[in-house]
Amino acid sequence: MQRSILTLALLAAAASTAGAQAQAAKDADPTRKVAAGTLPAGWAVRLDDKDKARYTEKDTRFEAMGAGQWHVTSGPAALYYNAAHTAPGDSYTVSTTITQTKAPSHPEAYGIFLSGRDLDDAAKQDYAYFLVRGTGEFMVNHRAGQEIHKIIPWTAHPAVAKQDANGKATNTLEARVGADSVRFVVNGAQVAAIPRDHYRNTSGVAGLRVNHNLDVHVGGFEIKK
Repeated sequence: MQRSILTLALLAAAASTAGAQAQAAKDADPTRKVAAGTLPAGWAVRLDDKDKARYTEKDTRFEAMGAGQWHVTSGPAALYYNAAHTAPGDSYTVSTTITQTKAPSHPEAYGIFLSGRDLDDAAKQDYAYFLVRGTGEFMVNHRAGQEIHKIIPWTAHPAVAKQDANGKATNTLEARVGADSVRFVVNGAQVAAIPRDHYRNTSGVAGLRVNHNLDVHVGGFEIKK
C-alpha cells in the first residue's frame, strides 16, 4: 500500500514538473508583434481567442510572394484562409508545402485546417487541424467553439522532416477526405487515418494554421476534388 502511494506521488510530481517546464518555456517565449503587410486579396486572418484581448490581425504578417506563394511571419497564432476555398464534404484533398525558415525558441507548429465553419464566431467555430513541428512530430485536433478535442496527440514519425542546424525544415501536408476515412499524409507517407464517421461534417473552408513566433514560407495551397 505504501509503495503504491509513493508511486502515485512520484508520478504526480513528475507531471507537475513537466507542466511547469512547459509553462516556463511559454513564458520565456512571449508572442511578439509583427508589422502587418498587405493582406492578399480575399484572404482573412483569424487569431486564436486567447490572443484577441492583447493582439489584432495587424500584429501578424501574411503576404503574397508571387503566384501560389505566401509568407507568414507570426505574430500570435492564427488561421489564414480565403472563404472561397471551400471543399465539398464527400471526397477531396487539401494540401500545402510549408518551409520553416528559422528555428523558433521552442517547438512551434504549422500546417493546415479543414471543414471550417463559423470561423468568425468564437462560440460556434468548428474546424479540424493537422500540424507538424520541427522536432519531427505531427498532431491532429478538432476545435468546436471553446473546446479543443485532441484526436491524435503529438506523435513522432520518420516522414516528418526535422529542422536542420539552421532551423530549416520543409514538409508537404495532405488531408485526404474519402468515403471511409480522413487520411493524413506528410511528404507522401500516410502518418494516420481517422474513420470518416468521426466527423459530423467534413465540408467547409480549408486553409493554413501557423502558431506564434514562426517564420514560414508557403509554397502552394490546393483543394483537389
